[in-house]
Parts: sequence; C-alpha cells; structure tokens
Amino acid sequence: MTDTAPSSHQTYPCTDCGAQLQFAPGTTALACPYCGAQQQIVPSQRQVVERSYDALAAKPRRDPASVPPNLFVCTGCGAHTESDAWSDVCQFCDAPVVADRFDPDLVDPEGVLPFQVDKRGAREALKKWVSSRWFAPNAFKKVSEAESLKSTYLPHWTWDAETTSNYRGERGEHYYVERDGKRERKTRWHHVRGTVQRHFDDVVVPASAHVSGNYLDRLADDWDTGKAVAFQPQFLSGHFTQRYEVGPEQGLDAAKQKMAAIIRRDVKHHIGGDEQRIHHVETRYANLTYKLLLLPVWLLAYLFGGKTWQVLVSGQTGKVQGERPWSVWKIVFAILAALIVIAGIVYLANMNQ
Repeated sequence: MTDTAPSSHQTYPCTDCGAQLQFAPGTTALACPYCGAQQQIVPSQRQVVERSYDALAAKPRRDPASVPPNLFVCTGCGAHTESDAWSDVCQFCDAPVVADRFDPDLVDPEGVLPFQVDKRGAREALKKWVSSRWFAPNAFKKVSEAESLKSTYLPHWTWDAETTSNYRGERGEHYYVERDGKRERKTRWHHVRGTVQRHFDDVVVPASAHVSGNYLDRLADDWDTGKAVAFQPQFLSGHFTQRYEVGPEQGLDAAKQKMAAIIRRDVKHHIGGDEQRIHHVETRYANLTYKLLLLPVWLLAYLFGGKTWQVLVSGQTGKVQGERPWSVWKIVFAILAALIVIAGIVYLANMNQ
C-alpha cells in the first residue's frame, strides 16, 4: 500500500451560511455557491519570478510518479480523501479542499493564471465549436447540451533561455539557362557557416501526461503568461488542480525541441539566398530559468460511438481544442456534390464552345 503524504490544506467557510467558498472565474473573489456571498482575495505581495535551472538540477529529487498522494481531511464532514491533486473536492460532501504546502520532493507552483471564463462561457464556446464541425455526425451536436465540464488547473513548465547556435549548411541561388528553346531554372549551392542568437521567454510546455499533449500544445500559443499571479491557494478552491506528472528534466527536453524549430527558422533566414540546406546546428544555452505555472482549462470527456473523446476549453480565452468524430456519409455526399458541380461546369463550358 502506498503511504500518503502529510497534507496541509485550506478551506474557506462562508461567514454568512457556513458553506465552503469557491473561486469565482473572472473575478478576484471567493464566492459562496449557495448564498452568493463574496470574499475578496487579498493580493499577494510576492512576485512571480523565474528560477535557476542549474540550482534545481543540483538538488536530489524523486520521480513525480513515486511521490505519494496527499491526504485531505474534510472540515465539513471529517472524511479523509486521498488524491494526487493539489486541489480537489471531498468525495462525500463535495466541499473543496486545497493544498497550501507541497511535498518537498516536488517543485512548488510559482504562479497561477486564474480562470477568466466561467462555466457558462465555456459551454457557449463549446457549443460554437461543436456547431462548426461540419462533417461530424448529427448526434454529435448534442454533446454540448448533454455533457458536463470540469474546471481544472493543469501544470505547465515555462522556460527562458539565451541561445547561441553555430551552424553549417548551404545557400542555394537560382539562375536560368536556355535549353532547346526553353528557360530552365538551376540552383548554384555555396557552403556557409555562421552563428545565430535568440532570447526565449516563457516557452510553455505541458506537465500533464493524462491530457492530450497535442491539444495542450495548440492552446499553449495563446496563453498570456504575463498575467499569471503569485500562487495563492484561494484561486484553486472549487476547482480541480492536477499535480505535475512530467518532471522538469523532461519538460526542458520538450522546451528545447520547441526552441530548436525556431532556431532552424532563424538559421534559414541567416543563410539567405533562394533555398537553404542545414547540415548541422549546435546550440549552447545560457541563463536557463524556469517556473511552474497552473493554467486554467475546462475539460470535457464524452462517450460517442463507443469511444471516449476529449475536448479542452481555455479558461483564459475560451479557445477550444479537442477530438471530434467524423461522419463518413457526410464526407461522401460532399465529395459527390463537388463532383456534380464540377461536371456541370465542364458540361456548360463544352456547350458554349
């Protein structure tokens, strides 16, 4: 049996009715889901800062998967709840429980991007997304009405770095020759080498293994991480918060892959010419810093056609990314309709000749 980690957690009782307060998206307050009373969150005096990766790498740490779950004790009903999350709800009375201190073998979240889109806004965004899936089965249109959304803070690593990249390659320059009365394009190649530099700021990498990385990566381009605030447990109350599963080392590897794609574009621009060939790029990283942010996502998992599909709605912008089924019949009919239109155009063109 896995031992549970000692837990330190917060609850926020309503002073009017005694129920547990929850963070209200789009505000800076905790709200009571029963009587509507609100309590403003006092802004933290601490700033969100970048942390040195060299200092982190020098410290021994455990694999996140080997860190035991938290044990939450509900102040509402006294029940004990084991969870790998940093915030959850009591499985017996649904009262929110939030960790305010963390296992020493894990990296503490540096900041949080509070929810701006509430459940109604998330449902509207989902409804628009579903209705715009033209080639989805008709029954798919009911998903936004029949399924529920779960507000979840997902952990993400962000990385800053100064990079210096030495490269070797070739620059291709086009020229033209006349052959058999035709103008033919040729390319003259020149060996080149050089150096490009770039400053990377907040390269965002998902730290969750249970949510589709492809869709999280697509959301990553839209996160305004500059609006993150210093971590305060109040922002998590009433929302599920996943503990990170992708460690900082793996997160750095993923960030370097993202950086490498941008560096290759820089190299091609630096080579110039009409075409470019890159043979080798060697990159050095300096001033490497990181932070762990909790980013807001509305999660939807729905069952359709015997398969579970996953959809994500950004809790900051309302942007939707996710999986959807395809209607074979709609695609076939669309192709047939296009062929009929093309055949009609060809027929009319022949009639007018």
